[in-house]
Amino acid sequence: MKNVNELREQLSQVFYELRNNTVKYTDAAELANIAGKMINSAKVQLDYYSLRKEAPKISFLDNGEKQQTQNK
Repeated sequence: MKNVNELREQLSQVFYELRNNTVKYTDAAELANIAGKMINSAKVQLDYYSLRKEAPKISFLDNGEKQQTQNK
């Protein structure tokens, strides 16, 4: 998977398979555990850059969509 959107899509598929009993609970739980570790790793990276007052470009979090900014 290339980014967090693909991770979300794959986790949704695992959820669907779990509800339909086509994947074992232990396998689904392990996939969710790994996904959590990937997300926490990206969070640590964001925290690090935040402390350095830098704005990183993290490929895993880049979904290819342009973000809209709000002017206040």
